[in-house]
Amino acid sequence: MSVKHPIVAITGSSGAGTSSVTETFQGIFTREGVRPAIIHGDSFHAYDRAGMKDAFARAAAEGNDHFSHFGPDANLLDELEELFRGYGETGTGQYREYIHDEQEAVEFGGPPGTFTDYVDLPENTDLLYYEGLHGAVQTESVDVARHVDLCIGVVPAINLEWIQKHHRDKTKRGYSTEAITDTILRRMPDYVNYICPQFSRTHINFQRVPLVDTSNPFIARTIPTPDESMAVIRFKNPRGIDFPYLLSMLDGSFMSRANSLVVPGGKMELAMQLIFTPMIWRLVETARKRRG
Repeated sequence: MSVKHPIVAITGSSGAGTSSVTETFQGIFTREGVRPAIIHGDSFHAYDRAGMKDAFARAAAEGNDHFSHFGPDANLLDELEELFRGYGETGTGQYREYIHDEQEAVEFGGPPGTFTDYVDLPENTDLLYYEGLHGAVQTESVDVARHVDLCIGVVPAINLEWIQKHHRDKTKRGYSTEAITDTILRRMPDYVNYICPQFSRTHINFQRVPLVDTSNPFIARTIPTPDESMAVIRFKNPRGIDFPYLLSMLDGSFMSRANSLVVPGGKMELAMQLIFTPMIWRLVETARKRRG
């Protein structure tokens, strides 16, 4: 953690909805005049798209059917921790982008499925913002979580997460149902060992729970809408959270536990705005004063 150069991390698995949360934070940054350095977790994958296929094949040949992006062997977690540590100390560092599709290929000047070259982070930023799989990960050799000042978990109910992944990977990436299901099964051990434990280290978790039948996520034709869901917001340390104010501003919300607020799914973005705006403001104002 760093008072002068704070780090905010959004962590969640593939299909969890972290990209939507990032859009909310970008709105906060713009409105509050905050200048972030934004990095994405897939830029810390160890392999590009072709290299990952080869790595899958090698792992399978060695009897490992569970090699995945969720685990440490397919990622540069030491580099991620080093970036967090360095940014916290100096406000600088280097990053790259992963090019997902043709639109990003035009933007970054490289073929889809590859990485850009490393470049310096923008100068004079107020904070580092990370969105990806491993914002609070810990292994025997790496502890990313200890560098993060505000860590947020995005954790839909598991069947909803799988429905969202199916629809995203089909519509945006052209994958078949069979291929998506195989990926989910292959990733399960790493999901249990490296993704789930992070949500005990986050400061706040947002979990969207559908109120419609999602018993078989592999045949669902539509994603449950926000109005067909509730969002459970769990605060690791509720001290300083103005729950009466949040309850008054979020119609239909209630407290399910002393540290858990439940809001209608359609109010989740508003809840994020109300909760995170003062947190970001305090982090940035304190950092600016300390930097002089």
